[in-house]
Amino acid sequence: MTPLQAATRETFWTIGPIGKAAFYWLAAVAILVFLYGVYARFAAYSQGRSDPRDRLSNLPARTVAATKTVLSNENQYDRDLYAGVMHTFVLWGFLVLVVATAILGFDIDVYRPLAGESFWVGDFYLAYQFVVDAFGLLFVVGVGMAIYKRYRNREGRLWGKHTSLEDDAFVWTLFLLGVGGFLVQALGIVGQPERAGETVSFVGMAMANAFQWAGLTQAGAEAAYGVIWWHHSLLAFAFIAWIPYAKPFHMISSFANVVARDEKAGARLPNVPADLDHTNAESIEDFTWKELMDGDACTKCGRCTSACPADTVGRNLDPRDVILDLKAYRESVSDDPVVGRDDRMATDGGTVPIVADEGGVVAAESMESCMSCMACMDACPVDIEHLTSFTKMNRQLVDEGAVDSNLQDVFQDVMRSGNTFGASQAARADWADELDFEIDDARETEVEYLWYVGDYPSFDDRNKNVARALARLFEAADVEFGILFDDEQTDGNDIRRIGEEFLYLELAGHHVETFAECEFDSIVCTDPHSYNTMKHEYPEVDFAEFADDPMMPFDREEPWNPDGGIDVFHWTQVVEQLVEDGRLGLSGDELGYTVTYHDPCHLGRYNDEYEAPRELIRATGAELHEMPRSRERSFCCGGGGGGLWTEHDEDVKPSEERLREAVEDTAAGDAVEKFVVACPMCTTMFEDGRKTGGFEEDVEIVDVAELLLEALETGS
Repeated sequence: MTPLQAATRETFWTIGPIGKAAFYWLAAVAILVFLYGVYARFAAYSQGRSDPRDRLSNLPARTVAATKTVLSNENQYDRDLYAGVMHTFVLWGFLVLVVATAILGFDIDVYRPLAGESFWVGDFYLAYQFVVDAFGLLFVVGVGMAIYKRYRNREGRLWGKHTSLEDDAFVWTLFLLGVGGFLVQALGIVGQPERAGETVSFVGMAMANAFQWAGLTQAGAEAAYGVIWWHHSLLAFAFIAWIPYAKPFHMISSFANVVARDEKAGARLPNVPADLDHTNAESIEDFTWKELMDGDACTKCGRCTSACPADTVGRNLDPRDVILDLKAYRESVSDDPVVGRDDRMATDGGTVPIVADEGGVVAAESMESCMSCMACMDACPVDIEHLTSFTKMNRQLVDEGAVDSNLQDVFQDVMRSGNTFGASQAARADWADELDFEIDDARETEVEYLWYVGDYPSFDDRNKNVARALARLFEAADVEFGILFDDEQTDGNDIRRIGEEFLYLELAGHHVETFAECEFDSIVCTDPHSYNTMKHEYPEVDFAEFADDPMMPFDREEPWNPDGGIDVFHWTQVVEQLVEDGRLGLSGDELGYTVTYHDPCHLGRYNDEYEAPRELIRATGAELHEMPRSRERSFCCGGGGGGLWTEHDEDVKPSEERLREAVEDTAAGDAVEKFVVACPMCTTMFEDGRKTGGFEEDVEIVDVAELLLEALETGS
């Protein structure tokens, strides 16, 4: 047998029988402590409320999808290439080292006693050593990158109020484990001359050569080997036992969180049961098991906070801190030694209010600052669903009557008049008086498209122009469309996200009853907010649950459009098809403007529609230049989540920051003539920001519909 065919090494070299027995005993203790900790963690989640979503349906497919997401590190690469590479090195290095350890353990403790020989020899051993060295090196490099990123800038997004010594302990323990493994290997090579030809262990061999060059002898290596081997082993056991009790648990909880994710989270909010049983956030016990797991899944990476427009402009909202504040409070009042902590945030038995102006776990101002833009959720690499927890707290504030007075006025206007302007519903379609054609009444005439116009295009003078432009486009394309006139009310999307769930239910019930009395093929919405709630949320309302509630002004028991048989569109999707079919007669060179486009949150992040508005802009002949923050990274106008109706203490308005980006950071610079939008709320916010931010001479705000109409009239 050649030396290569006999290549192997003694795993417990210099350790001895007593040391070997101690090793196995400590390994068993570490594994038992680990298993108990994991069990206790997941048992704690079971104390949370049941989740309205079926989070574990089709579990095998969910697990496969989550495995792909985690192993590919696709979420880590989003927005941060450095972090993606770093995490890939750490994750794959760690996994390979764990698998390699398991293979060696199987050979020693199972295969050898049964077969009387080892498979950990020869070519297999050499390949094993090469792979372990290669991925071990990646692991150490990745952890080194993490250390550099963490300490390079102590004011960066990795640092915050919840940064603690456990964060330092986690990263340095990983680094010491990686380096310690190579150190053990190098000492073994120096101390065992028969391994001198083990060049496949290229990292260990390089370190061994360095030690020998520095004067380390065979005897010296043999004497030091046991000390370093035990140091490495004890650190590994301590780390295994520590995993469920601190930050390393995110390696498990993050994967579980991705498995249990709701693909439409945020776009559709959890429904409220008719009996009002724990629908708000009166105590930590009101949160669901998934919302509790969100806290443990959080890695404190700060991506959500970096993406949050409210935090960017100086509002009192840090999405990461909200999630971690809830987690810290849960731990502080827990009597479980695994979940609870000694450094308790409260010892009151859970009587601190979850959300309040003062003295709450989360400040009411933080929730009022949220724009419901979902930037935090889109940026989160472990699928934490911030908006579901935020909405729960908003419902609590509404239940207590502790919301902004302006929002109270909006609620009153909607309850009294059916719209957020407090205007007479009889005037809802007055915007159409200036048209030179009549719009059909969808309650009386069968139409192809039932057009839900929305509050702002109906009552706001600036947005009435958008409604008229879109009506003229429909008419020019010979589309059969109609509106609901005074039977159209506020859609309820933003009312719901502010926390007024029952007013939203009244609005949804009114609309679906009205829809049932009309004959149409599809619904088309002007506003992405309306589009979202009618597409995703109206079909989920369990009207039967509220059928006997005298406060609900609808008489309906069956769900509306549960199978998606009625298509709901944003108008850009409909008109894009009309343009493609040639029904508007555009040649594509009518306009020569230099423009940029703002992705509305509810059309983009909420519903992944990015192309239709861009195709329509290109169809006019305008030259489109993208802003640095575009598509899923688009910066919110500030109007969502009630921001349209409230004032905030902020360094700069979100709309002003976005317009600054358009004229300063876009590649076309000051050549940008028009700032194109596709949402009436965005139009309102940016027209305001254009004035307050001093951009009136720099750029014009124009809706895609207005741009298309100008192109149509120019071509004619």
